[in-house]
Amino acid sequence: MNIPQLHELFLTSSGISTDTRKIKAGSIFFALKGENFDANEFASEALKKGAAYAVVDTHLENNDRFIKVEDSLKALQELATFHRQHLKIPILALTGSNGKTTTKELFNAVLSKKFKTVATVGNLNNHIGVPLTLLSMNSETELGIVEMGANHQKEITFLCNIALPDFGYITNFGKAHLEGFGGVEGVIKGKKELYQYLKKNEKMLFLNLDDPLQKEEQEYAQNFTFGSTPAANVQVEYTSHDSFAGIKAEENEITGNLTGSYNSANMAAAYAIGTYFKVPKEKIKEALEEYIPQNNRSQIILKNNRKIIMDAYNANPSSMAAALDNLSKMDLSPKIAILGDMFELGSMAAAEHQEIAENYAKSEVDKIFLIGSNFAATSLESEKVKKFATFEGFKQWFQPSEFNQGVILVKGSRGMALERALELL
Repeated sequence: MNIPQLHELFLTSSGISTDTRKIKAGSIFFALKGENFDANEFASEALKKGAAYAVVDTHLENNDRFIKVEDSLKALQELATFHRQHLKIPILALTGSNGKTTTKELFNAVLSKKFKTVATVGNLNNHIGVPLTLLSMNSETELGIVEMGANHQKEITFLCNIALPDFGYITNFGKAHLEGFGGVEGVIKGKKELYQYLKKNEKMLFLNLDDPLQKEEQEYAQNFTFGSTPAANVQVEYTSHDSFAGIKAEENEITGNLTGSYNSANMAAAYAIGTYFKVPKEKIKEALEEYIPQNNRSQIILKNNRKIIMDAYNANPSSMAAALDNLSKMDLSPKIAILGDMFELGSMAAAEHQEIAENYAKSEVDKIFLIGSNFAATSLESEKVKKFATFEGFKQWFQPSEFNQGVILVKGSRGMALERALELL
């Protein structure tokens, strides 16, 4: 069966399923392979649970509801691109080292005030997530927002060739996935693949002119810019109120529910994109002020008369440094940091953890709790620093009296699952 024929079946289905634990009745099940599983083994189960068809790439018993292809993943990706072309709607893609998901949510909050939008759910931003996002769009969708993640070169190019974006934005370039990219220069090169795709296909770039690396792209004819410079299409000032990010743009003063001055740029990007797509200014303001972060991203949680900054969804050296800057500026005292290991740093892991630990120890932060094998291995001796090789060790030591007032930052890579600390606090 070719892709156009598969697409005809898809249009009459209830959508795509890839997990037999979450089969939608009438869906098409794609049997994907992973390092430790082969979903072809569960194709019959998927049909029994209600899937209309199963796309498989190994020989199974004869069943007219099995659709045999050479590679199930490739078929999923090709189907997504075909569907994207079938819909003929504008696609806005974004990537970056920090703040991708929060910025995507802000874009969706603003643009949904005018359009029927579909955006990446959570962080389904890889070679499987991007196709699933595209295939979740339908004839009623007016604009798609696709988040793209990457941890090595050419991955963004690959995702662009699936999604075929018309517009693109990069949040920033930082110390993320250094192991796969081979250093900061590799990160910059990898993320800029989005802009290279857009230029090659004569599409639109959204640029933050306050970022020197994005400003380099300003010569490209099709761009729309924002920043504190008069040269920007949308001029903004970055503000904050009681530790919450804010902006002032075109006489509109907006304070959101996101902690950290670094989120002001994300709000400014959303304001600029709303302006470009002619969302009424009062609706842009409304969207940005209504948005409440979730999923442990820049969340403010008030508990037992303390302010907890729950930012435990992910971490890298750049976002750790930004979190320290934000924590240092807060008026509350004492300032407490619970930090978990940063992953995917490769040979630079020891040096980067050492630098972060030293910077926090030198700062105005009063108490620092370092959790994870990398942080535990740092050569740092300070009365205000305690180190634990595992979260279990921290949990066993935990003394409520150490955390009974002030402001507490909780930040670490996803694999550290530091949201568990909220149960203790």
